[in-house]
Amino acid sequence: MEKMKSKKAKTVTRRAFIKGMGGGALGATVASQLIGRGTGPLQTDAGKVPLYAKKKITLIINNKSLTLEVEPRETLLSVLRKRLNLVGSKKVCDRGECGGCTVLLEGRPIYSCHYLAVRADGKNITTIEGLASGKKLHPVQQAYIDKDGYQCGFCTPGFIMASVALLNKNKAPSLDEIKAGLSGNLCRCGNYTKIYEAVQEASKTMRKA
Repeated sequence: MEKMKSKKAKTVTRRAFIKGMGGGALGATVASQLIGRGTGPLQTDAGKVPLYAKKKITLIINNKSLTLEVEPRETLLSVLRKRLNLVGSKKVCDRGECGGCTVLLEGRPIYSCHYLAVRADGKNITTIEGLASGKKLHPVQQAYIDKDGYQCGFCTPGFIMASVALLNKNKAPSLDEIKAGLSGNLCRCGNYTKIYEAVQEASKTMRKA
């Protein structure tokens, strides 16, 4: 009986949870609006703060301007894959660790699985689908093929995007600089030697262009 009473005493009630959210009345207000209506203004000490269910944004993806409504919680990766059918960026770890979802945002590589779509409003985004010029592959894409810079190929799009970002910034990187530039991407097949050779080959091609 004593053990049962002890367990009951430790049980978190709904009231205790709401109090923990924001100190009583404010917590209850936040909870009711987030769980209930969700779209009306939230009354705070600073005034009324609007809560938006969706927001209209414009994404400039691969030089094309696209306007759509997204939820504040949607990641850029989710929008690319599920809403725009740009599935080259891979959802692998979904925790910003492996680089399989790498895209270029204003020229710099980012993990799109951890980047909210609303933050990309009005910004230039390049995905793996936007690298080739017609049927002509980007030098980095071609080098990955020529040097066998892939095995299963699942991580390849992310590696290619990170490689493009590196070579756009540094046309003649050393091996150590290549390793550092791609350090945010993981190849579970362990094909790093071929990947580095592909970047070196692409570097030569891009310097000649």
